[in-house]
Amino acid sequence: MQGTDTARNPLRSSAPQWAKESGRKVSVTLGRLTASRRLLPSFLVIGGQRCGTTALHRALIAHPVVAGPVLHKGINYFDLGYHHGPAWYRGHFQLRATARRRAAAAQLPLAGGASATPEPQAMESSGYYLYHPLALPRIRHDLPDVRLIVMLRDPVERAYSAYKHAVARGFETEPTFEGALELEESRLAGEEERLRTDPRYVSHSHRHHAYLTRGRYAEQLRRLYDGFDPGQVLVVASEDFSTRPEPVFAGILDFLGLPAWRPASFERYNARPGRPLPESLRRRLDDHFAPYDEELGQLLGQPPVWRRPPVSA
Repeated sequence: MQGTDTARNPLRSSAPQWAKESGRKVSVTLGRLTASRRLLPSFLVIGGQRCGTTALHRALIAHPVVAGPVLHKGINYFDLGYHHGPAWYRGHFQLRATARRRAAAAQLPLAGGASATPEPQAMESSGYYLYHPLALPRIRHDLPDVRLIVMLRDPVERAYSAYKHAVARGFETEPTFEGALELEESRLAGEEERLRTDPRYVSHSHRHHAYLTRGRYAEQLRRLYDGFDPGQVLVVASEDFSTRPEPVFAGILDFLGLPAWRPASFERYNARPGRPLPESLRRRLDDHFAPYDEELGQLLGQPPVWRRPPVSA
C-alpha cells in the first residue's frame, strides 16, 4: 500500500471523519499483525517545528527508493505514543516487499553506475522529536544507527509562524502574538520535568505554546549531539532549502546514501497568512535570540543563515 499524505490520496482527504477513523484503526491493527514484514526507518526528519519539514518530507517520499509511513507524515511514536510498543510503530510503515517493488520499477542507478536495485529506505517526520525531552533518548535506544535531519529557520520567523499555525488549528486562544509570548513562561513552568517523570503525560503547552523556547536551537542540538555521532546528523537551513532547493536536496540525498533524483517541483506547504510582524517586535525578538544564535553558530562552525550579512550582487 503506497501513501502517506492526503495529497497522494484525494479519496482519503474527502472521506467523512468516521470513515477515516475506521480505516485508521484497521490499518494500525493490520500493521501490528504484519510488523515483522515491514520496514523500520533508516532516517528521520526530527524538526524543528514550522521550519519546512513538510516540504522536505513530501520531496523525500516522492523518491522511488524512500517509503514513508502508510497514514501520516509523522507517527509521533518517540514523543507521544511510545507506550504503544515497537510492533505498533513498525506497523505504520510499508511492507518491505511493496517498497522493494516500487524501488525496482524506478530502475535508478546506484553510485558508480551499478545496476542492482537499491534497497528501499523508510522514514518519518515529526517536528516535536527534536524538542520533546524523551524523544531523542528513545530514538537512540531503538534506532541507534538512524540518520537524523534537522531543519532550522530564523527563530523570529519560526515563532510567529508557530503562533499563526496554533491559532488556525485551535491550539492557541490568546488573541495576540505578544500576549502569547508573555504567557509562555508560565504556561511551560514545570512541564518538561513532568514529561520526564511521567512517560504518558502529554503537555498541550509544551507542544504548542513554546514560541521562544523552541527557537533556542543550540540547546536542542547539544542534546542531540550528546546522544548521536555528529556524522549521523545533518542540519539544513530552511532558508537554503527554500532558495536553493536543487543543490540542498542533492546534498541531503548524498547524506542519506540515496540515488541521485529530483522531484518535478519543490513546493511549500502549510504557509499561514497573516499580518506582518510589527518591526518593533521583530527587533525585540531578534535581540532576544542573538545570544542563542551565537551559540548555534559555534556548534555549526559558522553563523546561521539568518545572521549572515547579505551577499552583494
